[in-house]
Amino acid sequence: MTITGLVVKNIIRKLLAGEDYRIEVVNLIDAEFLQYIVEFFTKVFQAKLKNQNITIDWYRQELLDTNLPKTDIAINSGLNMKTISNMFNKGTKEVVIDAAIEHYDSLYAIIDELTKIEDLDVELTIKFGKASVTLNINESLIVINTIAVKRAALRGGLWSTAGKQVEKPLCITLCKIFQVPEEFYPLENLPNSLREVDFYFLKDGVHIRSEVKLMGKGNPESADAVIARASRVFIADKLSETNKRQLNERNVLWVELRAENGFQRFSAVLDALKIPYTPFEGDLNVAIEAALSHISDEEIPELEEVTDDGEKEEEEKF
Repeated sequence: MTITGLVVKNIIRKLLAGEDYRIEVVNLIDAEFLQYIVEFFTKVFQAKLKNQNITIDWYRQELLDTNLPKTDIAINSGLNMKTISNMFNKGTKEVVIDAAIEHYDSLYAIIDELTKIEDLDVELTIKFGKASVTLNINESLIVINTIAVKRAALRGGLWSTAGKQVEKPLCITLCKIFQVPEEFYPLENLPNSLREVDFYFLKDGVHIRSEVKLMGKGNPESADAVIARASRVFIADKLSETNKRQLNERNVLWVELRAENGFQRFSAVLDALKIPYTPFEGDLNVAIEAALSHISDEEIPELEEVTDDGEKEEEEKF
């Protein structure tokens, strides 16, 4: 899954203005989830309608069909791909099918037992035009569990993807605001050793690694990320005093965007690196829009679909 260029640019606008960007990701999660709900209920409706006159488990037959993509099979059974990979150390389709069917059967048995014990009745009725289907309590709880799992997967994946897709265009925007000559941050012909680096400057033939983390205060990941990649520059949404002390001790130049006029500290980074620039004065919003207008879709990286089992509060990393 990828975040659209529009959302990426909205996140950058909020970061540079010292505002919280998270609502942009939340809005995207909501939009993706609601779209999924419509598509999933359509599939459930069609499957139930097709199998109304048979007694077999239509959900298992139709929505765990081995011809479906493995990610769909996992989600429909109430599992995520990451969970399966963690359980079996691999996520091949054969493994996913076996794990999904086993989990679905166990889940169905649990729900069946629960409905016998509890005096509870739940029915979902799905209507399309004049046609409708009604799911009994077992079928309804299976469907409810599936959409809950999908929400968790979307949530974890989009929080992770947001940080990755914003890193490079955020740094480009800062460079454009401070009118840094492009030869000091080349975007092409990247050496293989720097493929995984968030951003880098080039000064006197030396590549200067930069790390970007859209994390919350007090997150210990900051120092770990810098050490792991030997970064000279660190740009973050928020930093605790402990984070700042750690970075100062390691002689790492840092920028905290959430601080008042936090983006202005980027000039101190450029001074320390002896990279030419023009001090920023004027209307920040105008400067941001001018900078963003020069960032092409190609400069917003495309990522493969990210899945997560939702067991962590992913946004706490940012």
